[in-house]
Amino acid sequence: MKIVTDSAADMPVEETAALNVTAAPLLIQFPDREVNSSDISADDFYNRLEAMRPAIPTTAQPSPALFTDIYRKLAQAGDGDILSIHVSSGLSGTLNSARLGAEAAAPEARVELWDSMTLSGGERFQVMAAALGVKAGWSLDQIKQRMAEIRDQNEIIYTLETLEYLARGGRIGRVQAAAGAILGIKPIIRVDHADGKYTNVGRNRTVNGALDFIANHLRNMYGDTPLWITVLHGRWAERAEALKQLTASKLKVAKMEVMRISPVLGVHTGPGIVGIAAVPMNLLADLTSV
Repeated sequence: MKIVTDSAADMPVEETAALNVTAAPLLIQFPDREVNSSDISADDFYNRLEAMRPAIPTTAQPSPALFTDIYRKLAQAGDGDILSIHVSSGLSGTLNSARLGAEAAAPEARVELWDSMTLSGGERFQVMAAALGVKAGWSLDQIKQRMAEIRDQNEIIYTLETLEYLARGGRIGRVQAAAGAILGIKPIIRVDHADGKYTNVGRNRTVNGALDFIANHLRNMYGDTPLWITVLHGRWAERAEALKQLTASKLKVAKMEVMRISPVLGVHTGPGIVGIAAVPMNLLADLTSV
């Protein structure tokens, strides 16, 4: 079985290669050209983003034709069974593109589609479980059961330095109802498990207060459960380090890492984003060492 995902999963190129995962690219459309989000470094992207203010680039999901091409090539190289795991359908049309691509590739490619109902580190945890499950010889039903458990029990929560980029990109939605246009307020946003969309769970007048809220939210959610914690940021390394230390002091951390979010997500947040993807360690411990 082959595993396909998209670049919203925030998986480093080295990781997708090691796990034999194919990542369909999400695209960033600058005024002068279109860029594969995997082909531009985070720092180069944020330099360009800040230089073009008040304009903002747009993003585009992979086309159905691109997915068809991916599926056909993978089918030709293997047995035709493909598990395609994607960013929440509540946040992107990528899953629908994958569905159309799979229909065009049938019957040569037999594609099982999976809505992660999240993005970034939460999507990554599910992709990792699937890829490691394949390596371990698990059946598709076993892999789907584990991904469902991760989908139900993971958490993605973050704060922003400013709502400016969400507002300019038209992506505020329910967040706007909670935080309004008061850009000085630091919102705390999570991905809702029920619909896979952003929802506001708090606000604070300081970044430090927002970070404390995030750590307490996770403490209330998980208690003493050992966790795999991924701290994610755009270009806010000092805040990422502060959140790492705060989380380590309040939670039972089995594995901790700090990573950069994909530029395709940074389009809508700006460089000032920091947050956490968390999942109970037992959901991955039998597939990978701590």
